[in-house]
Amino acid sequence: MGKPTGFLEYEREEAGKRPVAERIKDYDEFVTGRDAEALRIQGARCMDCGVPYCHAGFVVEGLSIGCPLCNLIPEVNDLVYRGDYEEAYKRLSKTHPFPEFTGRVCPALCEGSCTLGEHALPVTIKEIERFVGDEMLRRGPEPQPPLLRTGKRVAVVGSGPAGLACAELLNRLGHGVTVFERADRPGGLLMYGIPNMKLDKSLVLARVALMEEEGVQFVLSSEVGGDYPVSALMRDFDAAVLCAGATRERPLDVPGRELDGVVSAVRFLTAATKNLLDGTRDAGAKAAVAAGKDVIVVGGGDTGTDCVATAIRQGAKSVTQLEIMPKPPAERTAENPWPLWPKVHKTDYGQQEAIALFGADPREYLTTVQEIVGTNGRVSGVKTVRVEWSAQDGRPAPRALAGTEKLRPAQLVLTAMGFTGPERALIDRLGLRTDARGNVATEGDSHRSSLLSVFAAGDMRRGPGLVVWGIAEGRRAARACGEYLSSV
Repeated sequence: MGKPTGFLEYEREEAGKRPVAERIKDYDEFVTGRDAEALRIQGARCMDCGVPYCHAGFVVEGLSIGCPLCNLIPEVNDLVYRGDYEEAYKRLSKTHPFPEFTGRVCPALCEGSCTLGEHALPVTIKEIERFVGDEMLRRGPEPQPPLLRTGKRVAVVGSGPAGLACAELLNRLGHGVTVFERADRPGGLLMYGIPNMKLDKSLVLARVALMEEEGVQFVLSSEVGGDYPVSALMRDFDAAVLCAGATRERPLDVPGRELDGVVSAVRFLTAATKNLLDGTRDAGAKAAVAAGKDVIVVGGGDTGTDCVATAIRQGAKSVTQLEIMPKPPAERTAENPWPLWPKVHKTDYGQQEAIALFGADPREYLTTVQEIVGTNGRVSGVKTVRVEWSAQDGRPAPRALAGTEKLRPAQLVLTAMGFTGPERALIDRLGLRTDARGNVATEGDSHRSSLLSVFAAGDMRRGPGLVVWGIAEGRRAARACGEYLSSV
C-alpha cells in the first residue's frame, strides 16, 4: 500500500468524455484517456483493505461480488501509484489477458464491491485497468510464444471474449490452437456486437495480431458445422472448445413484427460497424438506416443503449427506448447491500447523448409493445401500453394497464431484448446434451460436454453474460482442456 491515507486525501475523478456535439459526428471512442499522474493519484485511493472483495469473483443470489477473473486489484493499484506500469501489467496478466477490452466495456463489477465504495465513491479500478493495458500496447509488447510445444491440436470455435481467452491460454500451455470464426473479422461480440465508440476495433485486431505472432491460427469466414464439417473437427483435432456464444435473440412476438423496418439490434450494430470498417473513419451515409427516422429501440440494456447511440450518429430524427421493467432506485436498497453489485439507476453514454440532443431521457419504463403497424409493408408506428408488475402463478409478470395505449410514429424499430441461448445447429450436429435453458451441458465446473474431447465456455455454456465472464469462462475451459490433453 503506497499511500495509507490516499483514500482520505483524494476524491474519485473519472475519465473525461468528449463533448456530445463533437462525438456524435463520428464513431471514435467517446471516453478520453488521462495522463499517468492522474491515474497514480486514483491508484493511491486504494485502501489495501484487510478483506478486499473487489477480486472475490463469486456470485451470491444471482449477483456478482467482485471481479470474475479474480484480478489482483490492490496490488495493481499500488504498482500504478508507484509508477511501475510494466510490473502492474505483469501482475494483471497473471489473471487477465485483455485489460484493454474490459477497461472499456466492463460495467466494473470490481468497483461495485470496492470496500471504499461502502461509504464513499469507489476506486476507479476500471480506468486504471484500461490505462495499464493501453500503456503496454503503446510500448509494443513482445510476443511470448511457448518455449515447448506438446504436439496436441485444439480447435476453438468462436473468437469472442471466451474464445480469445481460451485460445490465448491454451497456446501458452504449448498446444497448437486454431480459432474458427464464421464472420469476416475476428473478435465476435468484441468486433460486431459492441460499437466502435466504446471499443475501437484496432485494439481487437492488435491483440489478435499479437496472438498470431505467438502461434495461434485464425480461420475466418468458416462456420464449424456448416462449410467446415464437424467430422473434420473431430478428425483433425485432439480436442475442441466451443465458444460460439448465445446468439439466439429473444423475438418481439407481436403483430407486425414481419414488417420492413423491424430490425434486430445485432443486424443493425453489425451493419454499422462493417460499414465503418469497410469504408472510412467517419463513414455512415451508406448504411445510415436511421437517418431522418423516428427510431424506437425495444430493450433497456447495454445493447439497447448502443442502438440509441448508433442511431443518433446516423442522424435519427428522434429516438425512444422502451423498457418493460421499472426504473431502478437511485441508491442501494436494503435488499441490495454492499458488496453485491449495485442495482441502481444509471445514465449511460447513449442516453446522455439523447438528452443533450433531444432534451429528454429516451427511456420509458414500464412500457411494452402491443403491435407494430405499417403502410405498404413498411413500419409506420408502434402501439405501446404501460404495464404494472404483479404476481401471477407465484411469479412476477407484467399486466397491461387499460387506458394507457399509445400510438407512436416510427419508421425503424430495433429489437434489443437480449438473447435466449446458443444456436442449435452445431450442438445438434455434435449430438451434445443441453441443460434446461438450451445451453451446452457440462460436468460440474469441468467445462467438459457429453462428448469426451469437446468442452464449452462462455455464453454457450453459462448463458448470456458480460465480456468479463466470457473471458473468465474461456480461461477455465482452457485449463480443463489442458488437463484432459495431458492425460491422453
